Amino acid sequence: MEPLGENDIRASFVNCSKGEARRISLPRGLADLPWADLDFLGWRDPGAPDRGYLVAERGGELTGVTLRVPQGGPRALTKTTMCSLCLTGHGGSGVSLLAARKVGASGREGNTVGAYMCADLACPLYVRGKKVPLMSMRYKESLSLEERLERMRTHVDQFLDKVFQER
Repeated sequence: MEPLGENDIRASFVNCSKGEARRISLPRGLADLPWADLDFLGWRDPGAPDRGYLVAERGGELTGVTLRVPQGGPRALTKTTMCSLCLTGHGGSGVSLLAARKVGASGREGNTVGAYMCADLACPLYVRGKKVPLMSMRYKESLSLEERLERMRTHVDQFLDKVFQER
């Protein structure tokens, strides 16, 4: 991923108002992130643990979505769980259910789409082995690194496609 600036990130959000996008807490040390190892930018808001953000290229456009931990559900899973984006296994609270409000009329009606994701949204780093989950599941995949990265990108695209679906 090419390095992104604050204005590009804020302008990319599709499921919140411009005012909400201006108030998003961006990741600290934005310029120092390992951009070459990122297929998408994902982060959790340290000041609001129920919020997360994902910015990816979709159809040649930068697309950002706000994510929330749904209210009323468990915040931490106590068993080993797998991220639906990168298929990294985590123990404990390493995976969270994150929901994105849909765009357009569907989103204004309160419709959301959710997925179990790495709680810290660091999927590209897990796939590349740059980050290792605590209490991870131990398995060896036969896919190459490039194939695993392509699978993750496909899963991110599929999730974003659901955000854009009317129903």
